[in-house]
Amino acid sequence: MTETLANPSAARDHARAMAGRVVEAMPVLPPVADDLPADVAATDLLWEETIAAGGYASRLLPRGSRLRLIDLAGDACASILLFNAEMPTERLNVADTVKVQWNAYLGQGKLLLSDMGRVLMSILEDGAGTHDTFCGTSNAATNAAKYGSGANSGPCPNGRDRFLLGAAKHGLQRRDVHPCVTFFKGAKIEADGAITPMIGPFPPQRSIVVRAEMDVIMVIANCPHVLDPREAYTVTPLRATAWRGPVTAEDDPIRNATPEGLRAFQNVDDYYRR
Repeated sequence: MTETLANPSAARDHARAMAGRVVEAMPVLPPVADDLPADVAATDLLWEETIAAGGYASRLLPRGSRLRLIDLAGDACASILLFNAEMPTERLNVADTVKVQWNAYLGQGKLLLSDMGRVLMSILEDGAGTHDTFCGTSNAATNAAKYGSGANSGPCPNGRDRFLLGAAKHGLQRRDVHPCVTFFKGAKIEADGAITPMIGPFPPQRSIVVRAEMDVIMVIANCPHVLDPREAYTVTPLRATAWRGPVTAEDDPIRNATPEGLRAFQNVDDYYRR
C-alpha cells in the first residue's frame, strides 16, 4: 500500500487490478436476480444491490416500479428518504403519512405521502411488521456518544450523513435531508407516552415490497436504529431489488381502501394529467 501512495504507476496498476472484482455489497451491473416473482420478466429488472452494514444507496425509480427490500440476516435497518424525482422540493412527509391515515404504524396497504398530499409509494407486501415513523435516524453526535465514533469515514457511520451522501448524488443538499421512515426496526408508543424500540434481531429473510406511485428518488441508509440499546454497532446487510411494473389501476384495492388514500391517489392523477 505504501508503494501505491508514493508511485502513481503502482497506484494505477493496483486500481486496474481491481477490475472485475465482486464483493457482496455492490450493485449488480447489469442487474440479475434469480428470485423475481413469476410474472416479472428478467428484462424488467431495474436494480439489484446488496447494501452493506453501515452503507447507503440511492436510486431513481420510475412510476409503477416495485422495490423489494430483504433483511438478509435479521438485523438490517433501512431508513428511507423519498423525493418527487421531477421536483425534489416535494418529498416524504412523515407527519402527514401518519395523520392522514389515522395510523402511525406502517404495514401492508399503507401509503407514504408527500408534503403536497400525493402518494409517493405504497406498501404492497409486508413480511416484517416492525417499522418506525417516530424516531428518525442517527447522526454523528448520537453515534459518537454511543459507539465512540460517528464519522462517515469511521467504523460507525451514522444515518444522517449516509443520507447526505445518497442525496448529493441527485444534486440535493443538507437542507434536503428530511425526517425519514425506517423499515425492519420498529418503535411502539406505550400508554404513558414512552417509546419502546423493537430492535430484534429478527428471523432472516424478512421482506417488504413497495410500489412507486410517482417517479421518485429513494435514498436508503442501513445504519443501526437510533434507539438500539446494544453497546456494539450492530447492523447487517440489506438487499434491494427493483423491477418495472404497471401504474396503479383505478380499481386497485390499496388505492380505494380509504377516502383519504383515494384523494391522495387522485392528486397523483391530477399531477400526471398535465
